[in-house]
Amino acid sequence: MQTELSKQLGIEHALFGFTPFPAVAAAISRAGGFGVLGAVRYTAPDDLKRDLDWIEAHAEGRPYGLDVVMPAKKVEGVTEADVEAMIPDGHRQFVQDTLAKYGVPELPEGEASGWRITGWMEQVARTQLDVAFDYPIRLLANALGSPPADVVQRAHDRGVLVAALAGSARHAKKHKDAGIDIVVAQGYEAGGHTGEIASMVLTPEVVEAVDPLPVLAAGGIGSGQQVAAALALGAQGVWTGSIWLTTTEADLHSPALTRRLLAAGSGDTVRSRALTGKPARQLRTEWTDAWDDPAGPGTLPMPLQGLLVAEAVSRIQKYEVEPLLGTPVGQIVGRMTSERSVRAVFDDLTRGFERAVDRINRIAGRSGQS
Repeated sequence: MQTELSKQLGIEHALFGFTPFPAVAAAISRAGGFGVLGAVRYTAPDDLKRDLDWIEAHAEGRPYGLDVVMPAKKVEGVTEADVEAMIPDGHRQFVQDTLAKYGVPELPEGEASGWRITGWMEQVARTQLDVAFDYPIRLLANALGSPPADVVQRAHDRGVLVAALAGSARHAKKHKDAGIDIVVAQGYEAGGHTGEIASMVLTPEVVEAVDPLPVLAAGGIGSGQQVAAALALGAQGVWTGSIWLTTTEADLHSPALTRRLLAAGSGDTVRSRALTGKPARQLRTEWTDAWDDPAGPGTLPMPLQGLLVAEAVSRIQKYEVEPLLGTPVGQIVGRMTSERSVRAVFDDLTRGFERAVDRINRIAGRSGQS
């Protein structure tokens, strides 16, 4: 699984793993891939510093990166309180009524919501970068378009490659024009925010659109055969995410959520705006059904929706209210049927890749070549 990009980054396999868990990121890097820590949940700089210190201590000197969420358009002078004030009372009541219907308890007095959308605001992402650039990260990825030009330059000045996710060839071309080094072609099957084009169609379109920039294929990838297919489509590696959620190193803090993920099939996800206001693939639950019901008030645009549901999501997660309990996850969830270590998943991917390449070689009459 060596490509020009993997050689440039000094990794054994062109397999990138996005995760919110530092233990998973470090384990992916130790296994010979490239761990990428999601930063969106770090609203306090000291928390991010703590976890980057942990990765530094446990990655065994292997390279790793950081994924931030910086909006493509900056809005000056708008605070979280300003955004909160824009939320209609009717939507707040809908949240309370839905929680009451399922008997979701209140948070204990004085306990703040554990999940906030503030990590989506540019000023928060910039404080994350102030911390991250003190560490030897090799890659900075942005999930909401190209980062601002000064951020790209700041990364390049430190020898850090910059990646951006794209759901269409048009978006990918904008990334290339913005000086991005790597484009992640994220297909419809992926967990979290996605476009409407499936990976099999999207990947070669993006490869052609941004040539000679390297492209990583993303969306529904959880087997070595799919990795081989991505490289056959022109990608220089794969960007994986959901497949790591049920690893033993992941810290979901919810046995009930882990059970739901292990039991889900590939048809048990839905693209819904219920979590952030933008279409994001997640487990289908009675919470997503309520927001997608035409009889309801409908979702609000980002970042209003995220602020509206932040406390509700924390309550649902804290008390593990299973009918409402979900998480962003891709259609690959159907392959996630048991808890395994990161190393076991990684080895399965690499062995599956070897088998797929050998099979293609046999079909092509080149037995013994790989």
